[in-house]
Formats: sequence, structure tokens, C-alpha cells
Amino acid sequence: MATSLLTLLDDLASLLDDVAAMTKVATQKTAGVLGDDLALNAEQVTGVNPDRELPVVWAVMKGSAKNKLILVPAALAISAVAHWLITPILMLGGAYLCFEGFEKLVHQKAKHDALAAGPVVDLAAFEQEKIAGAIRTDFVLSAEIVVITLGTVADAPFGQQVAVLVAIAVLMTVGVYGLVAGIVKLDDAGLALSKRAGAASRALGMLLVRATPYLMKALTIAGTVAMFLVGGGILAHGLPPVGHLVDALAARQGLVGTLGPAALNGGVGLLAGLVLVGLAAAVRRVRPGVSA
Repeated sequence: MATSLLTLLDDLASLLDDVAAMTKVATQKTAGVLGDDLALNAEQVTGVNPDRELPVVWAVMKGSAKNKLILVPAALAISAVAHWLITPILMLGGAYLCFEGFEKLVHQKAKHDALAAGPVVDLAAFEQEKIAGAIRTDFVLSAEIVVITLGTVADAPFGQQVAVLVAIAVLMTVGVYGLVAGIVKLDDAGLALSKRAGAASRALGMLLVRATPYLMKALTIAGTVAMFLVGGGILAHGLPPVGHLVDALAARQGLVGTLGPAALNGGVGLLAGLVLVGLAAAVRRVRPGVSA
């Protein structure tokens, strides 16, 4: 009995070691998308009442967890039954990101002018709109991360695939939204430090208070750029000629190899966003009652 238990524990330890190793590889491969996810979600909660920032982050985190509960089994099922569907589904998500990014650019000035005019704002509705938008964006990014992870563990036994996917889903959700919560509360942390007795604490606190608005502005820009980079990257890799060109640029040395793929992905994203926003505007003109 004792020997059987030790054998079982040894097998379990070996399995966990394999899962940990594959999770590390999957994390490295999805790090770029995780960075975009962080920027996008930090940007999505900007403009919310400071007292409601953490509840909004918590609401989006719960929505993100629900996304993973849908995406992990769905990805496993589609991969097993109709693997060819994964790329078209991802491309639809990429197209959505490009559309959202370009529409944000188009309407940015109009929104700024409306706010400057001092309109009556329904704060509860504004908050719910922010949460819904962040959860939709998270769904697309999460789908890409799940698919990348699934590709990393494609040759592993089914049980290990599930374990790695669950580990990545948990790490991504807790890690990203923990960082988002920290970012949106940097100014509060700075204010608390500025009231301490030590000169160094006060100086650091004032630095955080002054720097946080610039950081949030930078994240807003980074979040919009990430929409085009991620969405354009998904579309580019779904179109073999463009995907081959991206890979060829990535294989080059120097700035071309570093910046070329991102520039091409971003260009594809901008073009796709322009086309989709134009189509949506045409639909609204033809059918005014349709919300596109």
C-alpha cells in the first residue's frame, strides 16, 4: 500500500513538473498579448469615478473569468472536432478589435467636444458601458492567448492540455487585473505616501501623484495602438501572403526585424478598421434604426 502511494505521488509530481514546464513556455509565448491586454484594460477603466475604480476592475475581472470558462472548453472542443474553425473565429475577433480601435479614433474628438460642453452624464450607464466594453475586448484577447497556449501543448496528453490552459487562464486573469487595480490606484498610493513624515516618502508620493495622469494618458494611447496591433496581427496571420511577409520581416536583422512586423500588423489593423467603420456608417445611412 505504501509503495503504491509513493508511486502515485511520484507520478503526480512528474505530471505537475511537466505542466509547470509547459505553462512557462506558454506564458513566454503569450507575454506580448498579455502586455496588450494590460494596456487595453487599464485604458478601459479610465474616466470612471475614482471611488468606483476598484469595483469596476473587479466586475471586469469576473467577466474575464467567465470568458475563460467559455473559451477553454470551447477551444478544446473546436480543436478536437473542427480545428480549421479556430483561425476564422480568431479573425472575426481581430476584425472587431480593429473596428473598435478605428471607431474610437473617429469619435474621440466628438466625445471630447461633448464633454467640454458639459452634458448631463448618466454615471451608472457610463460605468456599465465601460465594463461591457472591457469584457468584450478581454474576450478577444483571451481567445488569442488560449489558442496560442493550445498550440504550445498540442502534442501533450489531453489532461496536461487542460491543466496548462487552466493555469494560464488563472495566471492571466489574476495577474492582469491585479496590475490594472494597482495602476488605477497609483495616485491614491502617492497621496498616502505624500502625507508621511519622511522626506523621501513625501517626494515619492508627490512624484506618483504628478506622474499618474501621464501614465494613464500613455496607457490610453497604448490601448488604442494595441487594438490595431493585436487585431491586425490576427488578420495578417489569417491571410497566408501577409502572414508570410510578417514572418519574413521578423527574420530580418536590425530595426526592420524589430519594428517591421509591428508596423505591418498595425497597418493591416488600421486598414481593416477603416473599411469596417466605413461599412458600419453605410449601414447606418441605409438603415438609420440599425446600431452598428
